[in-house]
Amino acid sequence: MAFHSTTHRDEEAKEVAPTPTESASKGGLFGTGLPEWFALPIGITAAVPAIHFNWYVVNEETQLLAVFVAFCVATYSQGGDAIYNALDGKAKLMLKEHNEAEDKVIAALETKRDFLKTNQNMVQDFEAINAMRVEGYDSLNAAGAVKPLHDFKGQMERVLNMVVQEEASSKEKTKVALMDEATVTVKQQFSSSKALKKAALSAAIAQLNGDVKEGTVDPVRGEYVQFFKAKGEALATADDGSEAKIQREAIVAKLNAVAKSEGMFFEFGADGAPKVSVNQAA
Repeated sequence: MAFHSTTHRDEEAKEVAPTPTESASKGGLFGTGLPEWFALPIGITAAVPAIHFNWYVVNEETQLLAVFVAFCVATYSQGGDAIYNALDGKAKLMLKEHNEAEDKVIAALETKRDFLKTNQNMVQDFEAINAMRVEGYDSLNAAGAVKPLHDFKGQMERVLNMVVQEEASSKEKTKVALMDEATVTVKQQFSSSKALKKAALSAAIAQLNGDVKEGTVDPVRGEYVQFFKAKGEALATADDGSEAKIQREAIVAKLNAVAKSEGMFFEFGADGAPKVSVNQAA
C-alpha cells in the first residue's frame, strides 16, 4: 500500500475516450509494453561501462547517498503505513478534541443566544408588571376605603343583636320572677282564706260537671289578675329608674367587653352613648 500524507478520497472514475490523433499507451518499461523487471539487466549493462570508463564515479559520497536512498525506500515501503496510521490517528484525535471543544463553545453560545432571545422583551415585561402593580394598589386603596365602612356596619349589627338578646333575656327573667312571686302570693292567699278555698273548689266541681255559668270568673285566675294589677300599680308609683339603670350598666359593660376584645371602632359611655374607641383614636 502506498503511503499518503493526506486522507484517502474516493473519486468516481471518469472514462476518457481516446481521440483519433492519440495512440493508446502500452504501459510497461518506458511505454514499450515490456515488464519492469527488464530494467534490472539493462541497468546493470549500462552501469558496467559507465563505471569502467569513469562516466559515473563511485566514491564515499555516492555510497552514502545510495545507503540513504535505500534507507528511505525501505522505510517508505515497510513502515510508511505504520507512520501514516500513527500520524493520522493523532491528527484524528486532535481533530475530534477540537471539534468537541467547538461543539461545547457553540452549545454555550446557543444557550446564551436563547437566553438573550428570551429576555429581549424584558422591558415590556417589567412595564406590564409595573402596570399590574399600580392597578393592584388602586384596587387596594379602593378596598381600603370601603373596608372600614363594611367593618363598622358589621360591628353595629353585632352590637344591636347583643342588645336585642340582652333585652329578651331580661324580659324573660322578669316574667319568670313575676310568675314565681305571683304563684307564691296566690298560694299564700288561698292557704289563709277559707272563702277562696271554697270558691276554688266550687269552680273546679262546676268545671268538671260542665255546669259553668256564663260570666263566672275562676277564683285562681282572678287572684293572679289582681296580683299583677297591684304589682303594676306598685311598680308605677315606686319606679325611680334604679332598676333600669342597673340593667343598662350591665348591658353596657358586656358591650364594652366585646368591643374591646374584638377591636371595634367604638365603645359606650356610662350613659350608653357610643363614642370612638381609645385605641382607634390613638
